[in-house]
Amino acid sequence: MKTISKGKYLWLFLLMAVLFFNTLLYQTSVGALILPANAQDVVLGSLIDFMIMLPLFFMLYKGKFSLKSALLLCASGCLLARLIIPAELLAPYSSFVWGVILIEGIFISLELLLIVTFIKYMPKIIKEVKQSSLPTVFSYSNAVDHYTKKYQIIRIVCSECLMFYYAFASWKKTPREGITLYKNSSYIAFQIMLIHAILIETIAIHWLIHQYSIVLSMILFISNVYAVIFFIGDIQAMKLNPIYYQNGTLYLSLGLVKRVVIPIENIKTLMEEKSVLQGKLSKDTVEFMTRDLEKVYPDIILELKEPVHVTYFMGFKKAYKKVAIRSDSPLQLKEWLTL
Repeated sequence: MKTISKGKYLWLFLLMAVLFFNTLLYQTSVGALILPANAQDVVLGSLIDFMIMLPLFFMLYKGKFSLKSALLLCASGCLLARLIIPAELLAPYSSFVWGVILIEGIFISLELLLIVTFIKYMPKIIKEVKQSSLPTVFSYSNAVDHYTKKYQIIRIVCSECLMFYYAFASWKKTPREGITLYKNSSYIAFQIMLIHAILIETIAIHWLIHQYSIVLSMILFISNVYAVIFFIGDIQAMKLNPIYYQNGTLYLSLGLVKRVVIPIENIKTLMEEKSVLQGKLSKDTVEFMTRDLEKVYPDIILELKEPVHVTYFMGFKKAYKKVAIRSDSPLQLKEWLTL
């Protein structure tokens, strides 16, 4: 497992390479020149790429393996093949492809039932969020868990709803009292710079790619629009959700990217030595620091008695034993931690 983890970015590179070369082969004029007259063997190889290699590389990249994930990824790869490989080339394998897609449809139908349950309880969830004194990023997920079971699909939908809420419906909200993480950094400027870069890329590159591949240009366009919405929502979430302390518990979030709840009684040590703060952080340490134009270091590292689960965007969770924090009011934060 350690060997797999060390090669994490190799698996990601191989995954992207398979996607890129298959898209190049079937969706561009360059591919039309490469494909032989009888391309059935090539198509079969591509189906193996989409249904076996892509799922394998993705699971190796994530470091998580399960039969359910393998089946879902295989069916998703088959659907992706249906979108990328021209219908006339895929015709000899159409029955098999549609059979696998049917399996994917059954899984999706079950997931949709869970989403319907989530929507059914939405009025109650919103009411509970409004009545809660906790930051929205925490109260919303707590309310969702209260009314629906903790399925991954629900966590993903929850994250998506939070993103659209902060991007479009939070502009009249005022930030709650707490310790901010971004004011003494170039975080806002950096995020705006990324948004501008994405917009310029969308305008300049979209039409260029559109001449060669409509599918690839649409994928790029949708991805860029999603990224802009995410960055806008992330900025708003960062502004409206500073570090919050209540009833012996620290609520810590970094925009939409990640969040964690830390009971003060679970803190074992406050690490403040300069050599430790400016040294290389261990793998069991999660960072709550905004990006900046120069190298930044945490003000404090919390060593915990028991690991805490950090929730990332899309609802994925990972346990950490240490938490590195860089805030705009390190002295006030230390007071909270030593109460």
